Amino acid sequence: MKFVARVYLTLCLASSIVIMMATTQRTRYLFGTNKYYVRVINGFTDNSSVPLVIWCSSEEMDLGGRALQEHDDFSWVMRPNFWGSNRMKCTMKWDNTRKSFEAFRASRDTDRCGPNRMCSWMVTQDGFYFSNDEVNWRKDFLW
Repeated sequence: MKFVARVYLTLCLASSIVIMMATTQRTRYLFGTNKYYVRVINGFTDNSSVPLVIWCSSEEMDLGGRALQEHDDFSWVMRPNFWGSNRMKCTMKWDNTRKSFEAFRASRDTDRCGPNRMCSWMVTQDGFYFSNDEVNWRKDFLW
């Protein structure tokens, strides 16, 4: 009987710890303080004749497409779902070149976007740069 009681108490304690951890991690979701500001900027230096075309969508919504001239931007707000599994995929087209990328992925970006929850992308001739402050840019990938 003592063995059964110990196992029961251990399971109760483990369950309590799991519940507390899940509750703590989802506090932002439950209280609505989990908005992330996503921005894609046309960083091309000379594309006046051929705009940068962007189309973004996810399982939850379709933001549609835009033609961005030099230094134009396309921005929106993301709110990670309860499980932190949502994402926003964008397809970029410049002249005859296409590239798709995840502009926001909750599992990747909730920490990466920093305390201001800013997830900025600058697209240039030589690649895609990420920043969480729009001062320090890091190249993430090429076209």
